[in-house]
Amino acid sequence: MTEARETQDSRPLFDSAGPRICFHAALKLLTGKWKAEILWSLREGKLRFGELMRSIPGITQHMLTTQLRELERHGLVTRTVFPEVPPRVEYELTEAARDLRIVFEAIRHWSEKHGDSLNLEADFDDVEEKPAVPSRLG
Repeated sequence: MTEARETQDSRPLFDSAGPRICFHAALKLLTGKWKAEILWSLREGKLRFGELMRSIPGITQHMLTTQLRELERHGLVTRTVFPEVPPRVEYELTEAARDLRIVFEAIRHWSEKHGDSLNLEADFDDVEEKPAVPSRLG
């Protein structure tokens, strides 16, 4: 069991095993084929289900629903249902997910910098609509 120490602001600070556990737990929330795609699509603001589905080529309705439920359960996405006929549902990032913007931007910059040497296009051989893979920045 991990012992916690108290910081000056009374939040637990985990011993040396704590940061690793937190990192792996956070990574688990974000990994998978579609979660990062969903979060990236929502980075600019609210989207309805159909808009979100169209923004992510290849995702099925079932998978989008499943992934959105998981992201909502973990506090990364909010779902707002409007009492209209037919019902209107919007999804948006929570504050916690918006704080990931800097992480996603860092990954994007990293992929632009190292895109040529990483052979990024090889991962999209089986995708009908290939995303634009940036070439190395000069």
